[in-house]
Amino acid sequence: MKSYNIALIPGDGTGPEVLAEGVKVLDAACAKHGVKLNYTSFDFGGERYKRTGEILPDSAIEEFKKFDSMFLGAIGHPDVKPGILEVGILLKTRFALDQYINLRPVKLYPNVETPLKDKGPEHIDFVVVRENTGGIYTGIGGVTQKGTPLEVATQVMQYSYPVVARCVKYAYELTRKRNSKKKMLTLVHKCNVLTHAGDLWVRVHKEMGDKLYPEIKQDYNHVDACTMWFVKQPEYYDVIVTENLFGDIITDLAAIIQGGLGIAAGGNINPEGVSMFEPMGGSAPKYTGMNIINPLATICAGGMMMDTLGEPAIAKAVDQAVHDALASGKIKSLSAGKMGMGTREVGDFIAKLVS
Repeated sequence: MKSYNIALIPGDGTGPEVLAEGVKVLDAACAKHGVKLNYTSFDFGGERYKRTGEILPDSAIEEFKKFDSMFLGAIGHPDVKPGILEVGILLKTRFALDQYINLRPVKLYPNVETPLKDKGPEHIDFVVVRENTGGIYTGIGGVTQKGTPLEVATQVMQYSYPVVARCVKYAYELTRKRNSKKKMLTLVHKCNVLTHAGDLWVRVHKEMGDKLYPEIKQDYNHVDACTMWFVKQPEYYDVIVTENLFGDIITDLAAIIQGGLGIAAGGNINPEGVSMFEPMGGSAPKYTGMNIINPLATICAGGMMMDTLGEPAIAKAVDQAVHDALASGKIKSLSAGKMGMGTREVGDFIAKLVS
């Protein structure tokens, strides 16, 4: 039997609850397809930090490298200052494991409400490929004369050709693989103002497309125009590729048009190494232990993980089960406490649909 070793980080708040349901559904889907997942759990998060002062030691990164993939619940603790855990665990892992692709499918499932008038599942089904380890988030810059009237702060958007090229190549390959009639890759940037970094992205997009992917239509949006078109005509898009900061912003808008963070899943991917998959929502500490939090985003993230591991049939089975569960009407809402069933019951329902 084929097997994979998975590192689990349940994390904080409701993270352990949603992760348990993600694991439940994965085990059911994998059993049906003759695959076994071996799990090792790590307790990194707010409670460990409060108890030991430790966030994420370098030794943990070395441990993570031994796994086939990572599956995350949620990070964020009400008693820990915002940014400490997020930077110390999430960003450190992304950078240390060179998870240079942030992959965000944007899909509206049946019976899920979107704030967009007259839009349904047939209109919202695209993917955002966000560069995940470069740009402004690398922290290049500094502050002089801090706290004085003459204070100056800089934060630099720096990109090298290899970093841009590997991201754009991943996006082209995904566009080629996707079952879409559009076969279109839209680059999102702001090259009319960010003339240096933007020009690099534009040139790589065109040169790579012309040379290696002539069957794929090349498209471009300024980032501000992209936000407008997400709302006005989301059906226009197939695959989007963008840099780190712009990707962070537009994927939050994308999450809302697909029904909210309760259904938004993402992957931090190193195509040649260890990737990490997670729900896009937070730890929701006020709902901890109440069995009312929505686990669907985590379940979808588990499906993404299997696809990246080279098990597309399992990924498709998970996605279809989520689709069928929502189409059934038995899940009344994506909001905590309003689903019409509990967290564990949602997991049971979907696990039954895949098994």
